[in-house]
Amino acid sequence: MLKQSDNERISAMREGGKILARVREEVVQTIKPGVSFEELEQTAQLWLKKLGAEPSFPTVEGYQWATCITKNEGCCHGIPKNGVVENGDIITVDTGALYKGYHTDTSITVCAGTCTKEILHFLEVGRQALKAAIARVLPGNTIYTVSQAMQDVIEKAGCRSVYQLTGHGIGKTLHMLPNIPCYADERSKKDVIQEGQTLAIEPMYAWGNPTLALGKDGWTYETVDKSLTGMFEHTVVAWKDGPEVLTDSPLEKDQGI
Repeated sequence: MLKQSDNERISAMREGGKILARVREEVVQTIKPGVSFEELEQTAQLWLKKLGAEPSFPTVEGYQWATCITKNEGCCHGIPKNGVVENGDIITVDTGALYKGYHTDTSITVCAGTCTKEILHFLEVGRQALKAAIARVLPGNTIYTVSQAMQDVIEKAGCRSVYQLTGHGIGKTLHMLPNIPCYADERSKKDVIQEGQTLAIEPMYAWGNPTLALGKDGWTYETVDKSLTGMFEHTVVAWKDGPEVLTDSPLEKDQGI
């Protein structure tokens, strides 16, 4: 049985997740050729403030932005400045909300402007990997089974899982244990999911070599072979009756995002 503090945590994160989903919607709708990364950052900051939340990412030492934005070979942790969206780019937006003392985290990769069938298929791989992984977020399952689900979808499609970065537990702080690899790591067999546990599930994958290198800015991770990358993330609660996605968006579902 959950403690009162657990119920309070989940209730706050449920509200925060709805806010964050709206923020993500607004940022995604702003992504168009010619738009700067700074404009996307400003959109996130505006909507977080408007909806009564604070950005989570400045709680990470040394980071001062509400979003991480990358494109094409940029996998994650990109500083949202000096970049511009160009036609055909795939853009990854990662953002988090701090609401009533608790964090939620989400990310999405979308194509801007004219997109090839191959790119659209590549993005669908990430969405399906996230869906498969979330379905395994059940009490009694191990993190290994969650990671295996996303890896199976990614590799079946001819892509490869990023192995240097992981998803994570989330709640009072943005990044908590357990780590949730994007591949089936034997070490995660010891991590058993508990009822009411909140997790940030985030498949990260590449079209080519998934090895990442840290950029000159000290934050951005890019593929060493410059192959395209994708990242999709939701904050999820584990329930015996099935996982609850806190950062889900009915609007994005309707739009096929």
